[in-house]
Amino acid sequence: MNETKTVYATFEGNSYLFGGNAPYVEEMYESYLAHPGSVPESWREYFDALQHVPAADGSNARDVPHLPVVNAFAERAKQGGTRVVEASGADSELGRKRTAVQQLIAAYRNVGARWADLDPLKRAERPAIPELEPAFYGFSDADMETVFNTSNTFFGKDTMSLRDLLNALRETYCGTIGAEYMYMTDQTQKRWWQEKLESKRTNPQLNAEQKKRVLERLTAAEGLERFLHTKYVGQKRFSLEGGESFIVAMDELINRAGSAGVQEIVIGMAHRGRLNVLVNTLGKMPSMLFAEFDHTAPEDLPSGDVKYHQGFSSDVSTAGGPVHLSLAFNPSHLEIVNPVVEGSVRARMDRRGDAEGDQVLPVLVHGDAAFAGQGVVMETLALAETRGYYTGGTVHIVINNQIGFTTSDPRDSRSTLYCTDVVKMIEAPVLHVNGDDPEAVVLATQLALEYRQEFNKDVVVDIVCFRKLGHNEQDTPMLTQPLMYKRITQHPGTRKLYADKLAAQGLGETLGDDMVKAYRADMDAGKLTSDPVLTNFKNKYAVDWSPYLSTKWTDAAETAIPLVEWKRLAERITTVPEGFTVHTLVRKVLEDRAAMGRGEINVDWGMGEHMAYASLVASGYPVRLSGEDCGRGTFTHRHAVLHDQKREKWDVGTYIPLEHVAENQAPFVVIDSILSEEAVLGFEYGYASNDPNTLVLWEAQFGDFVNGAQVLIDQFIASGEVKWGRVNGITLLLPHGYEGQGPEHSSARLERFMQLSADTNMQVVQPTTASQIFHVLRRQMIRPLRKPLIIMTPKSLLRNKDATSPISEFTEGSFQTVIGDKGDLKADKVKRVVACSGKVYYDLAKKREEKGADDVAIIRVEQLYPFPHKAFSAELKKYPNATEVVWCQDEPQNQGAWFFVQHYIHENMVSGQKLGYAGRAASASPAVGYAHLHQEQQKALVDAAFGRLKGFVLSK
Repeated sequence: MNETKTVYATFEGNSYLFGGNAPYVEEMYESYLAHPGSVPESWREYFDALQHVPAADGSNARDVPHLPVVNAFAERAKQGGTRVVEASGADSELGRKRTAVQQLIAAYRNVGARWADLDPLKRAERPAIPELEPAFYGFSDADMETVFNTSNTFFGKDTMSLRDLLNALRETYCGTIGAEYMYMTDQTQKRWWQEKLESKRTNPQLNAEQKKRVLERLTAAEGLERFLHTKYVGQKRFSLEGGESFIVAMDELINRAGSAGVQEIVIGMAHRGRLNVLVNTLGKMPSMLFAEFDHTAPEDLPSGDVKYHQGFSSDVSTAGGPVHLSLAFNPSHLEIVNPVVEGSVRARMDRRGDAEGDQVLPVLVHGDAAFAGQGVVMETLALAETRGYYTGGTVHIVINNQIGFTTSDPRDSRSTLYCTDVVKMIEAPVLHVNGDDPEAVVLATQLALEYRQEFNKDVVVDIVCFRKLGHNEQDTPMLTQPLMYKRITQHPGTRKLYADKLAAQGLGETLGDDMVKAYRADMDAGKLTSDPVLTNFKNKYAVDWSPYLSTKWTDAAETAIPLVEWKRLAERITTVPEGFTVHTLVRKVLEDRAAMGRGEINVDWGMGEHMAYASLVASGYPVRLSGEDCGRGTFTHRHAVLHDQKREKWDVGTYIPLEHVAENQAPFVVIDSILSEEAVLGFEYGYASNDPNTLVLWEAQFGDFVNGAQVLIDQFIASGEVKWGRVNGITLLLPHGYEGQGPEHSSARLERFMQLSADTNMQVVQPTTASQIFHVLRRQMIRPLRKPLIIMTPKSLLRNKDATSPISEFTEGSFQTVIGDKGDLKADKVKRVVACSGKVYYDLAKKREEKGADDVAIIRVEQLYPFPHKAFSAELKKYPNATEVVWCQDEPQNQGAWFFVQHYIHENMVSGQKLGYAGRAASASPAVGYAHLHQEQQKALVDAAFGRLKGFVLSK
């Protein structure tokens, strides 16, 4: 007992509740009693708990402010009418213990998970956490039968002995489920978790049939892996063995979700256990999977992909009705599929009119190492509560096999206690669960889904398990984890443990073995033991992609609009509501645009872009535009969102003209995104992958920053169609142009998109006039071709009068892949043709005028890929006496389009012609940072376009 007193005395002396801080605490308590909202949340929570402690007389009277009482007694003392009586030691000690009980309850709610039985391998000893020991609070064995008030718990009793309370707390928070939720600031959600966990004491309640279903799912999970292991020896499959309870969780999640009204579930996951999910969750026929192992499956894509990256979809039967399951295609880049899934879910929600996300459920499956290590996880979580990217809450499931390839030492694997700690940034609750207790996995899954459906917020189920084999089936894990794998080799398997448990409960001595034999027989026959797939079900929200699969990029599209419609739309998008005060600069923009609409002045880029959107939504095509600052536009050119300068509240006073162009128009959505490239672009790609009828655009703040999303571009946008057969019409707006702003504000890395261009996989364009951006945006929707569209958008050209267009170019014509020379030249006198793309055209045209070089023609290549051979050849043939062709570009020689277009140009030249280069020299940096050097380089490259051919010259 002396040791206990010492521990508690030390606590009193150092805790913020005692010692020198006492006057401060007392003052804060006084403030709380007078006005509870006046103290910080952490203190209010502690003081709230004190209000549940009974008074010394046993009553439940609430405490009142002390200061007025103290002052009253002080006044009486001055008058000689007060006699001080000290409280008895017994009363003081009882009050201290009542407070300590509340602290003990709070401790288990906060850190009880640290003592939870989570590791199937039982490798670590239970950590020392004094706050979870009764002795820490001065309790001894003599206090165990003392009864205390527990009305602020959900154990079903208003009073409990200390022994019963301690047992209840440990059963609830230290069993095979460890719950983390006390960091949440929403008190309603926090109390929800307390009630759900404490009322059940985190104890699963399954009947006999439910237990048999769990065993059957474990048998299926293990059975498939063992079948593949023996039939396809050494072939990679990224086995789920050791984590079979994950299949149990997916089964419970899907069936519960169906009963809760969910009609679609979109799943994103990496390769670990993916084949198991395909067969045992989505219902892919084993024979189809075996054909992929045997290399007898159809190979009808230009590239294709390995079997553990493949997606799949099916409609399955649940107690609540049919549920559509979709497993997203995924590259090996871990976690990169997360934002893609979220975007696909948002598109499905919008199509259904499901604003809250009650009908569509995103499920993301993570590995422990990737969840803690990959930055896209944080970026995607940051989208969760934003208006433009909200998906109603995601259920995250971690297959936590406690190792990442060869790294398992906690000193190396992460800097946080749990691999899930990243989700605390959005206050998502976490349920850690021992994978060897499949019934606990079922309960954790039930609670997670129930929470998501109740509050529409993210939630995590962390299944702590192990990886029976190596990272892949050709790996030898004993090389680096001898101790871990010594324990794994001794582990009988989750299925065997659970089968033995059910046998001991009287559910059948041979039940487990019978299921194993039945599953093996079905595998030998290439069929499923349990087939929930509905083969003839027709989902009315399914998208028909067939119209977009046979169109060629050369097919024409009628993108011009009638003059009457032009003027009507222009009036609508330049009109603001009465009483709405726009900024004086914006008023000038609207007045100029109104004049453009009437044909009084030429149309600039911002108006041309706006009219493209207006005409599309008026015709029934939704438009979704997102990116950093895209409502206004980085360069203050767009003004899609107008702001009332006299508004008095931060969340009102905006007006979006494009939402008001016509009755029954399609939606126009513009979103100022969070400061993220990778997650936001991934989200928009996912949205476009599920909605071919919406023009989905992502705009980079500067094109230079697009490389922050390079993984999305490489693995999805450029190669998704040839690998997976997934067509996608995502449009990227990438501000690009060399104007002296330095290395990070000049280049959208055109060369990288050109390098990725093959198999007619995408379109890369660099429009130079307002009418061109109008037509190319409309073409993206009106022509039934869904290929990614990469647009190098301008900066200085946004306000360059030479880049404006007359109305006639909008009411007639279409997008021109090549624009011929606009000068008054005599074709037979032209000796040199300068080909270029982008802003440099205007520099070249100005230089030619200064020099009077009427023997030089300038051709603009507006579409760089697919290269428009026919149109380009036709322009070259206009100048039969031209002996030289020069490609001129702003970018350094090793960047830009030069290395990729030179062979296209050469192919269209005639015998005897020479091809030369005019541009910056090769450079490690995209651009220089010194203004004077930029100007020197720009002058030199323009001069070179008209000078003698130097350097590399290619003859034909």
